Amino acid sequence: MASPKISRRKFLRSGASASVAAGAALFHIVPRHVLGRGPTPPSDKLAIAGIGVGGMGAANLRELETEAIVALCDVDLNYAAGTIKRYPTARVYQDFRVLLEKEKGIDAVVIATPDHTHAVITMAAMAAGKHAYTQKPLTHDIFEARRLSAAAKASKVTTQMGIQGHSGEGIRLVVEWVKAGVIGEIREVDGWCDLSYYPWGHAYWSSKWGERPADTPAVPAGLDWDLWLGPAPYRPYHPAYHPLVWRCWWDFGVGMMGDRGAHTLDAAVWALDLDAPETVEATSCGLNAETHPLTAIVTYCFPARGGRPPVKLTWYEGTRAPRPEGLEDGRAMPAEGGLVFKGSRGLIMCGVYGDSPRLVPEKLMQETDLPAKTLPRVDGGHEQEWARACKAGKKAGAAFEYSGPLTEICLLGNVAKRLDTRIVWDPVNLRVTNNAEAEAWIRRPYREGWRLSKE
Repeated sequence: MASPKISRRKFLRSGASASVAAGAALFHIVPRHVLGRGPTPPSDKLAIAGIGVGGMGAANLRELETEAIVALCDVDLNYAAGTIKRYPTARVYQDFRVLLEKEKGIDAVVIATPDHTHAVITMAAMAAGKHAYTQKPLTHDIFEARRLSAAAKASKVTTQMGIQGHSGEGIRLVVEWVKAGVIGEIREVDGWCDLSYYPWGHAYWSSKWGERPADTPAVPAGLDWDLWLGPAPYRPYHPAYHPLVWRCWWDFGVGMMGDRGAHTLDAAVWALDLDAPETVEATSCGLNAETHPLTAIVTYCFPARGGRPPVKLTWYEGTRAPRPEGLEDGRAMPAEGGLVFKGSRGLIMCGVYGDSPRLVPEKLMQETDLPAKTLPRVDGGHEQEWARACKAGKKAGAAFEYSGPLTEICLLGNVAKRLDTRIVWDPVNLRVTNNAEAEAWIRRPYREGWRLSKE
């Protein structure tokens, strides 16, 4: 359902030009950085700004209503109207740069814009000294992921990528089972998401397969299309891109690999201590220059590390992984997606977010005691875990130092998909050593006027 429209009067009243004048009397919360890390502010609440609040950002903010939502920013004020209405005292902006300039007193930002703008907004927020919660995937390309990880490590802010399963009970049980050796030595993992974005643009698709829409409708009132494009190459507005359907377009989204892959591969990366792969090979169906393929199979080969054997991880998107040997007749694989860890003594099977893990065969599940809880449990969910870490000056569970490398793994799958081949990866120098065409996909060029801050 489309968000309700807002009037021109409300648009002007809530825009960036009026934000400073209107905002002075709306909130009286003393930000933490004013008082310092020792004392706590009178409210003991983080002053939070949301950037990209019409979609997933709205859900993130609802999970943080124990804190103070003091500012909102979205390039499409009509799409964000429901969230703006929910927080009537929050100052409203369209340009994140204006928000960061005017809202010196905020402690933290929640960023849930389309993938192609994650990096520039997140880097600017960290440079301004703000804690950052950024939706998955962390970035649009590998270079950005590496830069954000390094910036987060060097800064004093608390960061978190929005992979909510990372704070769940299920993924912790998976990690504890693997590290306890319950299924023995693991050399192979299958992951999948059987969903597809086809048809691209849904009802708005009006062009040939793999081509951009030919018509150029007017930009809707309340949408700043130039800001929505951000660092991406210019193209005319079309509802086949915004709202909601941008993720299938190479210029804007990172496809299923960053949508579900960032969630699902999390359990494998964490449990098996996976870092950079040596090689990645992809085969795709429906590959074209504009949109992500219909289906793909991506095979990662990770080296031995810390006395653990090499691992082959195979990712299936738009289709399901093969039914694993040992899964009893009549037992279903997880709906929509999941992981299967293949050990020398059995299997671990779990859902998209590391949820509902089970040992296979069922006899092994019944005979195995639960492992010791070696990992801390999270109360209140992923956003709350981040908020508590911000207040305590600690790292959150999916800090960029962890989620940046996870994002790199996902994005390497996209590079292999885009080239439809096997690539050999040099993680130190951020380059594919066997295919010069990969460079354009490791670091995507920015539109004139845009750059990562502190470059």
